[in-house]
Amino acid sequence: MGGFSYHRRSKQIIANFSGFEADLLRSLASQLVELLRNEVAAPAESDDPLEAMLDFSGPTTEPEDPVLKRLFPSAYGDDTEAAGEFRRFTEGGLRDGKARAASTIIDALEEAGLPPELDEDGMVIDVELSIADAEAWMRSFTDVRLALATRLGVEDGDEDFWDSLPEDDPAGQVYGIYQWVGILQETIVEALWAAS
Repeated sequence: MGGFSYHRRSKQIIANFSGFEADLLRSLASQLVELLRNEVAAPAESDDPLEAMLDFSGPTTEPEDPVLKRLFPSAYGDDTEAAGEFRRFTEGGLRDGKARAASTIIDALEEAGLPPELDEDGMVIDVELSIADAEAWMRSFTDVRLALATRLGVEDGDEDFWDSLPEDDPAGQVYGIYQWVGILQETIVEALWAAS
């Protein structure tokens, strides 16, 4: 997979994926959407009619899942009350935005012809994205990489550890996916740069 490129004539960001790669991307995006939608803390009750009208009913406590903690860090580390209020006003919208960006990946792959059940490995999926959709993919790649890095425990400067794992080590294989999504992210940023 060569990554993304910008085609001036069509003004589209394009990429070609094998059936396996496209299915893997769809799976990663689907898992992210599921994670974002499933663990939402119960909102605090409020009698304020303005809050009810504007729907400031987001969670006030940190998520339990380490990935969600990484995706939605506390805005005020030393002030729990201020952090809770900030989270209540912002986390719902942030979750929705991240889920919409990941859904853009799913929708584009399905529109490009990825079947619900992948039969053959030799198929090629051609994806053509508008600038806005490519920006959504780029944001979602960031979220996917943060999720994978958190689950794996990836830290700065530990590349030698990951490179030393045997090929059949499941953690090493997931780290390979993490690196691959990083390459996709890098090439989509370059394509967006070329489009500007």
